[in-house]
Amino acid sequence: MLTLVLPTAANATTRTGPLTAAFDQAAETYRVPRDLLVTIAYAETHFDGHAGQPSASGGYGVMHLVSNPTAKVLEKAAGLTGLSKRALRNDSGANVKGGAAVLRAYADELGLPADAGLGAWYPVVAKYSNAADPATARLYADTVYDFLGKGLTGAAGAEQISVAAQNVTAERGAYAEAQDLTAMAAMSPDYPPAAWVAANSGNYTASSRESSYNIDRVIIHVTQGSYAGTISWFQNPSANVSAHYVIRSSDGAVTQMVRDKDVAWHAGNWSYNTRSIGIEHEGFVDNPSWFTDAMYRSSAALTAYLCNKYGIPKTRTGIIGHNEVPGATHTDPGRYWDWNKYMQYVTGGGGTTWSTIVDNATDGRFTASANWGTSTYSTQRHGADYRFADPVAASDAAWFKASIPSSGTYNVEVWYPALPGYNSSAPYIVATSSGNQTVYVDQRSGGGGWRSIGTFSLNAGDYNVVGVSRWTSGTGLVIADAVRISK
Repeated sequence: MLTLVLPTAANATTRTGPLTAAFDQAAETYRVPRDLLVTIAYAETHFDGHAGQPSASGGYGVMHLVSNPTAKVLEKAAGLTGLSKRALRNDSGANVKGGAAVLRAYADELGLPADAGLGAWYPVVAKYSNAADPATARLYADTVYDFLGKGLTGAAGAEQISVAAQNVTAERGAYAEAQDLTAMAAMSPDYPPAAWVAANSGNYTASSRESSYNIDRVIIHVTQGSYAGTISWFQNPSANVSAHYVIRSSDGAVTQMVRDKDVAWHAGNWSYNTRSIGIEHEGFVDNPSWFTDAMYRSSAALTAYLCNKYGIPKTRTGIIGHNEVPGATHTDPGRYWDWNKYMQYVTGGGGTTWSTIVDNATDGRFTASANWGTSTYSTQRHGADYRFADPVAASDAAWFKASIPSSGTYNVEVWYPALPGYNSSAPYIVATSSGNQTVYVDQRSGGGGWRSIGTFSLNAGDYNVVGVSRWTSGTGLVIADAVRISK
């Protein structure tokens, strides 16, 4: 779960330990923005080198230097740094240096000016994804910039590494024309909340289930890689693997890649492939930080839907781990997967205990100055309309008021329509128990649904909990539509 921090010089980073020093040194040596380097590592691996073992797509170390039949990033890093592939695979400091060298090389290849700001690195980040599909490359880069906007804190052993929430506009360039996968929620043919991105046709078997085979299992997997990286790998004809669905750690976003009626190659057992739906979860089995509550809830909702649809029992007979497939050589979902919590969510117990939605039209719950206009332009809006304002060098925030029943930790989600002319770095202010915290959201993408901006400690009481400020260097109209707060 992300810990969100204020963008101040005092708490921008925790500079202690060898990995922090490696990021500092590599960023300086290869002239790569330090916070970008750190954020890519967090998005790829949560700073875990996995003892030199490869990800599912052949990526190594905290920077996920890939070596597979179609991408030779590890080899490129070795050539650029003079370090051995063994060192790059096994030593985190060397791996960070290799990642920075590759990013620098991509920046030079793309003609990025030496004085380019953080937002201008977007095409470099997209190239680092190794995705052949521009839409998947954009998904990868959007994830990195989303973390930059929210801020992050991750652990590398006893070392804690943070990046502050940043007011940055992602300069997508040619990727602005690529499909925004997060806006494709209505396009999944089998599960309406999911995006649809087809796996390569050579990575699954076309079928006509349930006419050809009865579906009586859901199999839980862990990707051993990132969300965007897994999507890209299933699109790669060299993979020879696939799953029906992939779920993101940070917010539970779902992408479907193989139709339910078709046989995905995920179980390592043909009989179980024919009778099951495979769900991959972003992360690594030996790092519990990936298994967020948002992921559990989203996956459980999908599994419950599939069980209802295909008559699968909502028990540990009908819902199994990859490691429980006969003849399995994989250990996922592993010892950190909380089966008790997951099954409670699947069966309807232990879920959200309290939730409230505040729309911009909710009586007595929303306030904004006369500078905020009202629009019905976008069909992605929540409710009848939404509010908009030009960015200015003054807060002039629109506030959503809620009655918080008890002090504790709450998930805060926002809803806004997404259009190219909306704000590239909209500031959301959350009134936490320790003071206001600000995160920045790119409202040009990811709209038309609930989007988590993090978990926060809130005091009990009836007060303005979430605000949308106009004070940003981002471009485009700032949008205030609706918020959902839940526990």
